Amino acid sequence: MLDPGQDEPARDALAADARGRIEAAGTLKHENKWGLRKMAYEIEQRNEADYRWFRFEGPSDLLDDLNHNLKIADGVMRFRIFKVDSTSPVIVPPSTGAAGPGASRERIGEGSHRDETGDTEAEDVAASE
Repeated sequence: MLDPGQDEPARDALAADARGRIEAAGTLKHENKWGLRKMAYEIEQRNEADYRWFRFEGPSDLLDDLNHNLKIADGVMRFRIFKVDSTSPVIVPPSTGAAGPGASRERIGEGSHRDETGDTEAEDVAASE
């Protein structure tokens, strides 16, 4: 999780540094940029972060190197290194339109919308044959 207070080129440079370390000592299997997302709680007075995700194989020396360098890098708010089964599926980023803790849990069907008063209006859509 990268600090959104830094400009995008600086965040990209942090991710490129991590990618370079992984590729130098291991094998990068997958990389995903999830972008800016709200966090469940504030970290360093920030309520969102730029999420980056890498899946790789490498020796324990690589893990030690990443652990050390990500701890001291300015702009890295949090990071986690997990050991996963190589046959486990690649993580798909969660949708950014997920309801927050204060949002209504009511679902509105396709073809529906809310008007200015908050009432739900639906449209009947007939299939033409």
